[in-house]
Amino acid sequence: MATSHSSHSSPTSPSRVDGAPLAGLWIPLVTPFRAGAVDHGALAALVRDLRPKGIAGFVACGSTGEAAALDDAEQLAVLDTVREAAAGLPVMMGLSGYHLPHLLDRLAAAAQRPLAGVLVAAPCYVRPAQAGLLQWFTALADASPVPLVLYDIPYRTGVKLELATLLALADHPRIRAIKDCGGDAAKTQALLADGRLQVLAGEDAQIFTTMALGGAGAIAASAHRHTEKFVAVMRLVAAGRLAEARALWEPLQPWIQAAFAEPNPSPLKAVLAHHGAMALEFRPPMTPASDALLARLLAVDQALSR
Repeated sequence: MATSHSSHSSPTSPSRVDGAPLAGLWIPLVTPFRAGAVDHGALAALVRDLRPKGIAGFVACGSTGEAAALDDAEQLAVLDTVREAAAGLPVMMGLSGYHLPHLLDRLAAAAQRPLAGVLVAAPCYVRPAQAGLLQWFTALADASPVPLVLYDIPYRTGVKLELATLLALADHPRIRAIKDCGGDAAKTQALLADGRLQVLAGEDAQIFTTMALGGAGAIAASAHRHTEKFVAVMRLVAAGRLAEARALWEPLQPWIQAAFAEPNPSPLKAVLAHHGAMALEFRPPMTPASDALLARLLAVDQALSR
């Protein structure tokens, strides 16, 4: 990330947080449940299975992890399980909410552990002005001892992070990257051209395009399965070997489409449960994937496994 601008250069300003690049493939983990509680054994086994497959790290308690249905203690327990099973592979923590003092308390608790960063979305439901979003993320970044990754996902939060706001936030020494689910190709390209934020594709179907334009990586739930294929695609694109990358990428399209054909993470959990990785269990209001979608998922999964 480029050197911070003058607004954060005074002796009392927040210091720059240095750390490992946030590039590569990150897996936003599902949260297994059994008998109503988090199944920490299944979670640890999932992390151990994914760990050697070439990924950059894990995201605990993202939207794929049904974090909104976990209380504060459960979220920290999930983080601890993931960190222990990751055995040194970097871990990011998802944080969301719309009560700033509470979120700051949760940030302080999570950041007592070594983290690669915290992934933070705009406050949902409130739909603040851009000035409010700038204040919100600045307050979190000022307080954070670890890098902040902005999560631009307006279809969940109800508010867009406009380009001007993102460019202003990019000046903060602790704001390092963005998970890009904004659905605005021009904005994505402007962020890539600016170069201060590492751009991580947040929509799985956009991984190839984002990487080809110079993106740093992806946070991709569908990569719970066929992880090595996703890693190989991203490495080939980064190396400029686009024809080889396309040949691997195109067969992944039916899998990505099926994985999000019903609300995430129901389709992924259905396949993982089918393979014995966890119980098929959710917290309300999530419900299991339909039988028809499970049949489609398993057919695509089997074809990719050949």
